[in-house]
Amino acid sequence: MNKNVKFTLLFSLMLVFFGTLNKAQTHLKKGDMIDGIAVVVGDEIILESDIEEQANFAKQQGASVANKCEFVESIINNKLLIYEAKRDTLIENRSAAIKDQANQKYAQILGQFPDEKTMLSTYKFRTSYEMKNAIEKIDADNYYGQMKFGRITDKADVTPNEVTDFFNTFQYQLPEVKDEVSLSQIVMYPKLTDAHKDEIIARLNKIKQDILAGESFESQARIYSDDPGSAAKGGLYTNIAKGKMVKPFEAAALNLQEGEMSDPVESDFGYHLIQLVKKSGKQYDARHILLKAEPNAEEIQTAKKELDSIRTLIIDGKMSFKDAAYRFSDDKQTKFNAGIISGQDGSDKIEKLNLPPTISYQIAGHNKGDITDVFEDTAQQDRKTVAIIKIDDVIAAHKLDITTDYNRIKQMALNKKKNEMVEKWVKEKLPNVFISINDRYKDCTFKTDWRKTVTK
Repeated sequence: MNKNVKFTLLFSLMLVFFGTLNKAQTHLKKGDMIDGIAVVVGDEIILESDIEEQANFAKQQGASVANKCEFVESIINNKLLIYEAKRDTLIENRSAAIKDQANQKYAQILGQFPDEKTMLSTYKFRTSYEMKNAIEKIDADNYYGQMKFGRITDKADVTPNEVTDFFNTFQYQLPEVKDEVSLSQIVMYPKLTDAHKDEIIARLNKIKQDILAGESFESQARIYSDDPGSAAKGGLYTNIAKGKMVKPFEAAALNLQEGEMSDPVESDFGYHLIQLVKKSGKQYDARHILLKAEPNAEEIQTAKKELDSIRTLIIDGKMSFKDAAYRFSDDKQTKFNAGIISGQDGSDKIEKLNLPPTISYQIAGHNKGDITDVFEDTAQQDRKTVAIIKIDDVIAAHKLDITTDYNRIKQMALNKKKNEMVEKWVKEKLPNVFISINDRYKDCTFKTDWRKTVTK
């Protein structure tokens, strides 16, 4: 069972952007091997540094990488998915969008540092080009690997009997679940007063007048925009697919002529000044200047009082938490699901150790059925919010059992079946794909016979 789930684990690790950012030019120590090609899959190359860094990251995440041969094989599996995905005509080529996304991520990371030199030094890159290229490569691999994995396994399913068989076979190997909780929430965005809204709109209108008077949109965006993903690029987003941006932004942008500038536009993120740069088919380029609608202390206090009155109605039995979440919560991910917060695996059970610090602090000392006092938070898209949390259940650490953890065990059984489907697909593809493995791994015993050609 462990071998069957390793590919899914390692594939998931590769999807985490920050875990692989340290793939930079590191200082070699005495005895270190100079970076070279470890494996070639079609026209995809796996470097020795790829293997070392992914292994280091896996260890940091608590995974065991004692068997390097198994680890290398998992990486080869993923690279074959990527190679075939790029040849699959039903998988959209998103190279341009991925490149733009990489530039946006670079700008977001840069916004967390005092200057570019400090950032590059921290992540061990020599130049901005190297770092952007690394981000782009990681994002591209993530996209194509996920898409091909999904295409191969999209019809996978398990029956109740298969779940039971899986549990009976592997029950003594299943992990112990740490202390967990099930939580529901009601989140509200403090509403800005009309006077505050008018003040923000007036600032944007002043910026617009300065641009019309001769200032460049790009320079004003760099100075005033609150959007970390585009401010450093003069507010520019390129190759925006229709449906990608929030509706008010897209509607305003697509109603402009090329070069034209909008009036202030309100969205969930704040207020925008938008300039359409280019429109081509289903994509467009646009610049914007964002001023976030940050509530002040008075507006936050008003929201707290409103939510506290809702909390009182729930406690007095005059309204259910579910109904209150549907009627009043501003969190779109949970309001239509009785306010239930989902964990990383999609279930309603969350390990206490994985809770955000603010929520962990707020629920401390509470029991099943309790509702916290109203508190402030900034977890929702970096916006200031007020919230209450209901503790739906408290689950002590335990071994997975089919009577209490059926859905989780079902997902494990489904993952196993998906892995088996991918393994079968790999074996069918092997005769038609050039694969070359460095002689350094000649003593490895792989589950799949990858050695069609060996290069030194």
